[in-house]
Amino acid sequence: MAGIYIHIPFCKQACHYCDFHFSTSLKKKDDLVSALAKELQLRKDEFINIEVQTIYFGGGTPSLLTNDELVFLINTVYENYKVTENPEITLEANPDDLSKARILELSKSPVNRLSIGIQSFFESDLKLMNRAHNAEEAKECLSVATQYFDNISIDLIYGIQGASNAQWLQNIEIALRYNVPHISSYALTVEPKTALAAFVKKGVIDDVNDEQAHEQFHLLKDKLEASGFVHYELSNFGKEGYFSKNNSAYWQGKPYIGIGPSAHSFNGKQRGWNVRNNTKYINEIAKNILPIEIETLTTTDRYNEYIMTGLRTIWGVSLDKVEKDFGKTYKDYLKEQAETFINQHLLYIDNKHIRVTKKGQFLSDGIASELFKLNLT
Repeated sequence: MAGIYIHIPFCKQACHYCDFHFSTSLKKKDDLVSALAKELQLRKDEFINIEVQTIYFGGGTPSLLTNDELVFLINTVYENYKVTENPEITLEANPDDLSKARILELSKSPVNRLSIGIQSFFESDLKLMNRAHNAEEAKECLSVATQYFDNISIDLIYGIQGASNAQWLQNIEIALRYNVPHISSYALTVEPKTALAAFVKKGVIDDVNDEQAHEQFHLLKDKLEASGFVHYELSNFGKEGYFSKNNSAYWQGKPYIGIGPSAHSFNGKQRGWNVRNNTKYINEIAKNILPIEIETLTTTDRYNEYIMTGLRTIWGVSLDKVEKDFGKTYKDYLKEQAETFINQHLLYIDNKHIRVTKKGQFLSDGIASELFKLNLT
């Protein structure tokens, strides 16, 4: 299984918390779309014997592309790669772009999964984050989208300053009314060089409260699991049959090609990342040059990544896989390091897999870092 990720680096306005690569100017959109298609062509030999099972439009705000532009890029994938029958084709979209006419148009396109950036159903939260949509648009787009799309995911953010646990529960309850089969939810984080970081530094708003975020994470988990969702990855909840195939492939170490400015790629042994500049990207692609930096991963790098991604999922970390892929020394090291967290009831071993307990889930990234090996090989 392999995937293609296409980064669309445009947004109507900058969300205060976002540190992804994007531009609020659409002047270069036509040139950028042409460059994306050309990069797809230039990199086709990377998947010459690999079948593509997922195509994911991320951003930025991919819903700023027209349907013709989306179909053009999807057709370019089909023309240059071997694509499985009925691939998962996801479009990230913002509620303000999803009018009834646009949803109907998308429903007739090859796109078969929507990932909608709701974030919150409360105006106060949306204004704090500087989202381009309002609460009414969030509800309206879901009312219509669920009539035309079966496979819908929505994003929600918890740990927002000033948002009580009661308000957070209301957010979850409103989301559940629309019967979407997948919810991705993330704690609000203050990333460096963002507007949110500047506001916190100046005292305009309070810093995030980690304790409250922890509480809201468990409220989310309990509420969604009681409603039939499977908590299959730290930030993702899906009904059976609706887990994100694209993201699941990332967490399980499957190869993917990242197309577009700042997009990342992985082939099992190397990671690559494209230049984080739209103009440079367009100019280099025009010269048939791939503007990508590549890092060859050591055995220890690959072990550490497997630990990080594995602990975030219900599949956990396979001790047999660690021994097979990295050697007995790594397996013995992992078991020794994990012992402390097992004694603290943060990890447990089940059928030769190390998994996090409910108590340990919110702390899984920190626990994983304690299981890393130093990069000696």
